[in-house]
Amino acid sequence: MDQKLPPLPMQSLTDHQLAEKAMEVRRWIVRMCHAAQSGHPGGSLGLADIFTVLYLDILRIRPHASDWEDRDRLILSNAHVSPVRYASMKMAGFFPDIDLLSFRKFGSPLQGHPSTRYLPEVENSGGSLGQGLSVAVGLALGLRIQKKSCRVFVSMSDGECGEGMTWEAITAAVHHKAPVIAFLDHNGIQIDGKTKDVCDLGDLADKFQSFGWGLLRTDGHNISEIRRIFQEAMATMSENEVTVPQMILFDTIPGKGVSYMENDYRWHGKAPNDELTEQALEELQFS
Repeated sequence: MDQKLPPLPMQSLTDHQLAEKAMEVRRWIVRMCHAAQSGHPGGSLGLADIFTVLYLDILRIRPHASDWEDRDRLILSNAHVSPVRYASMKMAGFFPDIDLLSFRKFGSPLQGHPSTRYLPEVENSGGSLGQGLSVAVGLALGLRIQKKSCRVFVSMSDGECGEGMTWEAITAAVHHKAPVIAFLDHNGIQIDGKTKDVCDLGDLADKFQSFGWGLLRTDGHNISEIRRIFQEAMATMSENEVTVPQMILFDTIPGKGVSYMENDYRWHGKAPNDELTEQALEELQFS
């Protein structure tokens, strides 16, 4: 492996440029789910701005040497939003020879839920909700023992906070002072309906803080705010003498940018047909 390769981010894109890239990611999400006639477009569209900022501005990574030992790690707990991760990674320069439209096809490494068996460029295999934070906490503690300076991020959903394992990891992270930056897709829906109706989680911000986490919150569709809050979380982690794990609540709109999908839980896990795909692509124009 060439240790002289520079890590990303190295592009210094403006907010406007990142917003344009995020729109391109959204268009790919729609195309991928349409081509597969399956997948989870709602949450993926809602996370497009956040993942674009992560892969093009925040994460220290080497797309052409994805096993670089000092890379930042991104764990995907809400693994059903794989389209947004694949599209963002592709844009950042990962797996140039893989066609995004092979998503969910037999023999494709782009599984519906990411798998390290088929795609070693991802950090974890996913599927069962509620496990990602535990993976991230364990990984962060292991890297600390190895005296690595790389950072560990974990993407979570609000719906999976109904899983007990999540709260065990939240407790363990504080007890062990795990250097983890978690961020939550706070969109208020899941596959069966509104989260408050399926299992009312109450005020998640208050709950995370009551467990001892640092809590930050912002609009998950405001590029400058997304950049700022990730920087704030990283600075807080490095400045404190005692490590306090950080939780970012991103308020997002599921199906963001596609009028018939926005805030409609029925698009959590359903692909658009030909006509609706054309409508979505028409609406997803950057201005």
